[in-house]
Amino acid sequence: MILFDSHCHIDDSCYDNDLGDVIDRAENEQVHGIMIVGVDHQTSLKAIQIAQTHDHIITSVGIHPHDAKHCSAETMTQLIRLARRNTCVKAWGETGLDYNRMFSPAKDQEDCFKTQLETAGNLDLPLIFHERDSNGRFYDILKSDGPKSRKGVIHCFSGTREDLFNYLDLGYYIGITGIVTLKKRGEYLRSLVPLIPEDRILIETDAPYLTPAPQKNKVRRNEPVFVKSVLLRIAEIRQTDPETLSQTIFNNTRTLYHVTSPGVPL
Repeated sequence: MILFDSHCHIDDSCYDNDLGDVIDRAENEQVHGIMIVGVDHQTSLKAIQIAQTHDHIITSVGIHPHDAKHCSAETMTQLIRLARRNTCVKAWGETGLDYNRMFSPAKDQEDCFKTQLETAGNLDLPLIFHERDSNGRFYDILKSDGPKSRKGVIHCFSGTREDLFNYLDLGYYIGITGIVTLKKRGEYLRSLVPLIPEDRILIETDAPYLTPAPQKNKVRRNEPVFVKSVLLRIAEIRQTDPETLSQTIFNNTRTLYHVTSPGVPL
Protein backbone atom coordinates (compact mmCIF):
# COMPACT_ATOMS: atom_id res chain seq x y z
CA MET A 1 0.00 0.00 0.00
CA ILE A 2 1.21 3.51 -0.82
CA LEU A 3 -0.52 6.59 0.56
CA PHE A 4 -0.52 10.34 0.01
CA ASP A 5 -2.16 12.65 2.54
CA SER A 6 -3.24 15.31 0.08
CA HIS A 7 -4.29 17.89 2.68
CA CYS A 8 -3.12 18.46 6.25
CA HIS A 9 -2.00 21.22 8.59
CA ILE A 10 0.91 19.72 10.51
CA ASP A 11 2.35 23.22 10.74
CA ASP A 12 -0.18 23.68 13.57
CA SER A 13 1.34 24.41 16.98
CA CYS A 14 -0.19 21.21 18.41
CA TYR A 15 2.60 19.31 16.60
CA ASP A 16 5.46 21.50 17.77
CA ASN A 17 6.62 19.03 20.43
CA ASP A 18 6.48 15.83 18.36
CA LEU A 19 6.43 16.75 14.68
CA GLY A 20 9.31 14.41 13.88
CA ASP A 21 7.48 11.49 15.45
CA VAL A 22 4.28 12.40 13.57
CA ILE A 23 6.11 12.35 10.24
CA ASP A 24 7.94 9.12 11.11
CA ARG A 25 4.72 7.36 12.12
CA ALA A 26 3.16 8.28 8.81
CA GLU A 27 6.14 7.11 6.77
CA ASN A 28 6.27 3.82 8.68
CA GLU A 29 2.67 3.19 7.54
CA GLN A 30 3.51 3.86 3.87
CA VAL A 31 2.41 7.49 3.79
CA HIS A 32 5.01 8.48 1.23
CA GLY A 33 3.58 11.87 0.35
CA ILE A 34 2.22 14.72 2.48
CA MET A 35 0.77 18.07 1.39
CA ILE A 36 0.84 20.79 4.06
CA VAL A 37 -1.73 23.43 3.15
CA GLY A 38 -1.20 27.11 3.87
CA VAL A 39 -4.08 29.31 5.03
CA ASP A 40 -2.21 32.62 5.38
CA HIS A 41 1.32 33.97 5.01
CA GLN A 42 2.60 32.68 8.35
CA THR A 43 1.29 29.12 7.96
CA SER A 44 2.49 28.99 4.37
CA LEU A 45 5.98 30.02 5.48
CA LYS A 46 6.05 27.45 8.29
CA ALA A 47 4.85 24.71 5.93
CA ILE A 48 7.68 25.51 3.55
CA GLN A 49 10.21 25.37 6.38
CA ILE A 50 8.99 21.87 7.29
CA ALA A 51 9.03 20.69 3.67
CA GLN A 52 12.58 21.92 3.15
CA THR A 53 13.84 19.16 5.44
CA HIS A 54 11.65 16.32 4.09
CA ASP A 55 11.77 15.27 0.44
CA HIS A 56 8.33 13.64 0.52
CA ILE A 57 6.52 16.72 1.86
CA ILE A 58 5.10 19.41 -0.42
CA THR A 59 3.18 22.57 0.38
CA SER A 60 0.70 25.14 -0.85
CA VAL A 61 0.37 28.85 -0.17
CA GLY A 62 -2.86 30.76 0.07
CA ILE A 63 -5.45 32.66 2.09
CA HIS A 64 -8.33 30.78 3.70
CA PRO A 65 -11.78 32.38 3.33
CA HIS A 66 -11.81 32.91 7.10
CA ASP A 67 -8.85 35.28 6.63
CA ALA A 68 -10.11 36.97 3.46
CA LYS A 69 -10.49 40.33 5.21
CA HIS A 70 -6.69 40.35 5.49
CA CYS A 71 -6.19 39.65 1.77
CA SER A 72 -4.10 42.75 1.08
CA ALA A 73 -1.89 43.42 -1.92
CA GLU A 74 1.11 43.10 0.40
CA THR A 75 0.05 39.66 1.61
CA MET A 76 -0.55 38.45 -1.92
CA THR A 77 2.88 39.72 -2.96
CA GLN A 78 4.46 37.81 -0.06
CA LEU A 79 2.67 34.61 -1.03
CA ILE A 80 3.58 34.95 -4.70
CA ARG A 81 7.21 35.40 -3.68
CA LEU A 82 7.08 32.22 -1.61
CA ALA A 83 5.52 30.28 -4.49
CA ARG A 84 8.13 31.45 -6.98
CA ARG A 85 11.16 30.91 -4.73
CA ASN A 86 10.37 27.48 -3.26
CA THR A 87 10.11 24.35 -5.38
CA CYS A 88 8.16 22.54 -2.67
CA VAL A 89 5.16 24.83 -3.35
CA LYS A 90 2.97 22.75 -5.64
CA ALA A 91 -0.46 24.36 -5.26
CA TRP A 92 -2.37 27.50 -4.30
CA GLY A 93 -4.86 27.47 -1.46
CA GLU A 94 -6.76 26.74 0.47
CA THR A 95 -9.06 29.31 -0.94
CA GLY A 96 -12.79 29.57 -1.56
CA LEU A 97 -15.90 30.62 0.31
CA ASP A 98 -17.14 29.84 3.81
CA TYR A 99 -20.50 31.36 4.64
CA ASN A 100 -20.98 29.21 7.73
CA ARG A 101 -19.01 31.07 10.37
CA MET A 102 -18.51 34.30 8.40
CA PHE A 103 -15.17 35.22 9.94
CA SER A 104 -14.77 37.50 6.91
CA PRO A 105 -17.57 39.39 5.12
CA ALA A 106 -18.97 37.77 1.97
CA LYS A 107 -17.68 40.53 -0.30
CA ASP A 108 -14.15 40.21 1.10
CA GLN A 109 -14.30 36.45 0.62
CA GLU A 110 -15.43 36.71 -2.99
CA ASP A 111 -12.90 39.40 -3.87
CA CYS A 112 -10.07 37.43 -2.26
CA PHE A 113 -11.20 34.21 -3.93
CA LYS A 114 -11.24 35.80 -7.38
CA THR A 115 -7.82 37.36 -6.81
CA GLN A 116 -6.38 33.99 -5.85
CA LEU A 117 -7.94 32.27 -8.85
CA GLU A 118 -6.21 34.76 -11.11
CA THR A 119 -2.92 34.48 -9.23
CA ALA A 120 -2.88 30.68 -9.36
CA GLY A 121 -3.56 30.86 -13.08
CA ASN A 122 -0.65 33.24 -13.60
CA LEU A 123 1.63 30.91 -11.65
CA ASP A 124 0.24 27.78 -13.34
CA LEU A 125 -0.55 26.17 -9.98
CA PRO A 126 -3.49 23.87 -9.21
CA LEU A 127 -5.89 25.06 -6.54
CA ILE A 128 -7.06 23.64 -3.23
CA PHE A 129 -10.67 24.72 -2.74
CA HIS A 130 -12.67 25.23 0.44
CA GLU A 131 -16.46 25.56 0.29
CA ARG A 132 -19.04 25.68 3.03
CA ASP A 133 -22.63 26.89 2.90
CA SER A 134 -22.07 29.26 -0.03
CA ASN A 135 -25.50 28.45 -1.53
CA GLY A 136 -24.12 27.93 -5.02
CA ARG A 137 -22.03 31.11 -5.13
CA PHE A 138 -18.75 29.18 -4.99
CA TYR A 139 -19.73 27.11 -8.03
CA ASP A 140 -20.98 30.17 -9.90
CA ILE A 141 -17.61 31.87 -9.51
CA LEU A 142 -15.68 28.76 -10.51
CA LYS A 143 -17.85 28.27 -13.57
CA SER A 144 -17.68 31.85 -14.80
CA ASP A 145 -14.25 33.05 -13.70
CA GLY A 146 -11.26 31.45 -15.40
CA PRO A 147 -10.13 28.92 -17.99
CA LYS A 148 -11.47 25.42 -18.39
CA SER A 149 -7.88 24.20 -18.12
CA ARG A 150 -7.77 25.13 -14.41
CA LYS A 151 -6.91 22.19 -12.14
CA GLY A 152 -7.87 21.76 -8.52
CA VAL A 153 -9.37 19.67 -5.75
CA ILE A 154 -12.53 20.23 -3.74
CA HIS A 155 -11.07 19.78 -0.28
CA CYS A 156 -13.15 17.87 2.27
CA PHE A 157 -16.06 17.36 -0.09
CA SER A 158 -19.34 17.33 1.82
CA GLY A 159 -21.83 18.54 -0.77
CA THR A 160 -24.79 17.07 -2.58
CA ARG A 161 -24.95 14.69 -5.52
CA GLU A 162 -25.58 17.70 -7.76
CA ASP A 163 -22.56 19.48 -6.33
CA LEU A 164 -20.42 16.42 -6.95
CA PHE A 165 -21.29 16.19 -10.62
CA ASN A 166 -20.92 19.94 -11.07
CA TYR A 167 -17.36 19.79 -9.75
CA LEU A 168 -16.54 16.70 -11.78
CA ASP A 169 -17.86 18.40 -14.92
CA LEU A 170 -15.43 21.26 -14.27
CA GLY A 171 -12.61 18.72 -14.17
CA TYR A 172 -11.82 18.86 -10.47
CA TYR A 173 -10.63 16.16 -8.10
CA ILE A 174 -12.67 15.28 -5.02
CA GLY A 175 -10.94 15.16 -1.63
CA ILE A 176 -12.35 12.70 0.89
CA THR A 177 -11.59 13.04 4.61
CA GLY A 178 -12.22 10.97 7.72
CA ILE A 179 -15.85 12.07 7.65
CA VAL A 180 -16.46 9.09 5.36
CA THR A 181 -15.62 6.77 8.27
CA LEU A 182 -18.10 8.29 10.74
CA LYS A 183 -21.35 6.39 11.25
CA LYS A 184 -23.90 9.22 11.21
CA ARG A 185 -22.03 12.21 9.83
CA GLY A 186 -20.59 10.24 6.94
CA GLU A 187 -23.71 8.36 5.84
CA TYR A 188 -24.63 10.59 2.90
CA LEU A 189 -21.01 10.99 1.79
CA ARG A 190 -20.64 7.19 1.67
CA SER A 191 -23.60 7.06 -0.75
CA LEU A 192 -21.73 9.37 -3.13
CA VAL A 193 -18.28 7.78 -2.97
CA PRO A 194 -19.09 5.08 -5.59
CA LEU A 195 -20.07 7.85 -8.03
CA ILE A 196 -16.61 9.44 -8.08
CA PRO A 197 -14.45 8.24 -10.99
CA GLU A 198 -11.46 6.32 -9.68
CA ASP A 199 -9.03 8.72 -11.32
CA ARG A 200 -10.56 11.75 -9.58
CA ILE A 201 -10.41 10.68 -5.92
CA LEU A 202 -7.92 12.07 -3.41
CA ILE A 203 -7.67 11.14 0.27
CA GLU A 204 -6.81 13.57 3.04
CA THR A 205 -6.78 13.95 6.80
CA ASP A 206 -7.16 17.73 7.25
CA ALA A 207 -5.10 17.04 10.38
CA PRO A 208 -5.30 18.05 13.16
CA TYR A 209 -9.05 18.12 12.42
CA LEU A 210 -11.57 15.43 11.36
CA THR A 211 -9.97 12.41 13.00
CA PRO A 212 -11.39 9.26 11.36
CA ALA A 213 -12.80 6.15 12.98
CA PRO A 214 -11.56 4.06 14.65
CA GLN A 215 -8.82 6.47 15.83
CA LYS A 216 -11.46 9.07 16.78
CA ASN A 217 -12.45 6.86 19.70
CA LYS A 218 -8.92 6.97 21.14
CA VAL A 219 -7.30 10.28 20.23
CA ARG A 220 -8.54 13.77 19.48
CA ARG A 221 -5.70 15.04 17.30
CA ASN A 222 -5.64 13.80 13.73
CA GLU A 223 -2.35 13.16 11.90
CA PRO A 224 -1.25 11.96 8.45
CA VAL A 225 -0.80 8.32 9.47
CA PHE A 226 -4.59 8.07 9.89
CA VAL A 227 -5.18 8.69 6.18
CA LYS A 228 -4.94 4.91 5.83
CA SER A 229 -8.33 4.60 7.58
CA VAL A 230 -9.87 6.87 4.94
CA LEU A 231 -8.41 4.75 2.14
CA LEU A 232 -9.61 1.49 3.66
CA ARG A 233 -13.16 2.79 4.12
CA ILE A 234 -13.33 4.03 0.54
CA ALA A 235 -12.04 0.69 -0.73
CA GLU A 236 -14.69 -1.10 1.33
CA ILE A 237 -17.47 1.14 -0.01
CA ARG A 238 -16.34 0.70 -3.59
CA GLN A 239 -15.68 -3.02 -3.09
CA THR A 240 -12.20 -2.80 -4.54
CA ASP A 241 -8.73 -3.97 -3.57
CA PRO A 242 -7.25 -1.38 -1.17
CA GLU A 243 -3.68 -1.80 -2.40
CA THR A 244 -4.66 -1.22 -6.01
CA LEU A 245 -6.84 1.73 -5.03
CA SER A 246 -4.06 3.24 -2.93
CA GLN A 247 -1.73 3.23 -5.93
CA THR A 248 -4.36 4.85 -8.13
CA ILE A 249 -5.09 7.59 -5.59
CA PHE A 250 -1.38 8.13 -4.98
CA ASN A 251 -0.91 8.66 -8.70
CA ASN A 252 -3.94 10.97 -8.83
CA THR A 253 -2.34 13.16 -6.19
CA ARG A 254 1.01 13.25 -7.94
CA THR A 255 -0.70 14.15 -11.19
CA LEU A 256 -2.66 17.05 -9.65
CA TYR A 257 0.33 18.48 -7.81
CA HIS A 258 2.88 17.76 -10.58
CA VAL A 259 5.08 15.85 -8.17
CA THR A 260 8.24 14.47 -9.73
CA SER A 261 10.54 14.69 -6.72
CA PRO A 262 12.59 11.52 -6.11
CA GLY A 263 11.56 11.81 -2.47
CA VAL A 264 8.03 10.82 -3.44
CA PRO A 265 8.21 7.30 -4.96
CA LEU A 266 6.79 6.47 -8.36
